[in-house]
Amino acid sequence: MKKLVIGAIVGGILVFLWQTLSWTVLNLHKEYKKAPGEEAIMTFLNSQFSADGQYMVPMADENASAEEMQKVQESMKGKPWAVISYHKSYDADMMNNIIRGLLVDIIAVLFVCWVLMKNTNASFGSTFVSTVLIGVAGYLFIPYSGHIWFKTGGMSTHLLDTFLSWGLCGLWLGWWLNRK
Repeated sequence: MKKLVIGAIVGGILVFLWQTLSWTVLNLHKEYKKAPGEEAIMTFLNSQFSADGQYMVPMADENASAEEMQKVQESMKGKPWAVISYHKSYDADMMNNIIRGLLVDIIAVLFVCWVLMKNTNASFGSTFVSTVLIGVAGYLFIPYSGHIWFKTGGMSTHLLDTFLSWGLCGLWLGWWLNRK
């Protein structure tokens, strides 16, 4: 139990530290661009949206029939479209997000440790590679599969983050979980 908990806490901190460096000090994530005329855009969006949410523009009505949805899709071909994450109020207090991010990383590494500890014959190398591959599976399922549909930016940076954060974690777990 001690091996599992310490492995998860230290591994989670390593993943979190790389994410922090990547997004702040190194500023590798540049997938968001400044919109020209942002004041006019925000004024317009405020007049259109009454609640926080994720909006796709254009989009068929939620209650549209399959034929109506098909018509909208046909009419969209070759035209601009957007996915908008709209929030009525900006909260500059990052502490809650930082704490939640760290806890999520620790929990994710806890799951990885639990899986890795089932292999009692693991070596440093197999633990390292398994940790990185589990991280890559997460990348493929979450940011990359979203990118397939919504053309989100920053995929190469997310992949770099995956290899570096889970690589650091794998080095730690390779040593920690395999020491006698």
